[in-house]
Amino acid sequence: MESTMPQQTPLPPVPTFALSLEGRLLAHRRLLVELMRSLRESHQAELMDWLEDRSIYRDGQEDPGAVPSEGVALELARADEFRLLKRLLGGLDPD
Repeated sequence: MESTMPQQTPLPPVPTFALSLEGRLLAHRRLLVELMRSLRESHQAELMDWLEDRSIYRDGQEDPGAVPSEGVALELARADEFRLLKRLLGGLDPD
């Protein structure tokens, strides 16, 4: 009996894979921003508030100068992505 599972494309070498992944992320980000821009203004405003609430990682630490551990890298990246999306949706330069 032949397998019905689709054949997966082998992953490219690591440097190429990283660039491929970055390209895919940029494409998804651009599509997401265009979809958000197509919303009515009231929905855009709600979305901007939602992004604002999530654009700063709050870990409960009292020391603002504390060095983050590797365990929070994902959360910091997520917060940064929300910040970036908010800026792009607002028509601002991402940086």
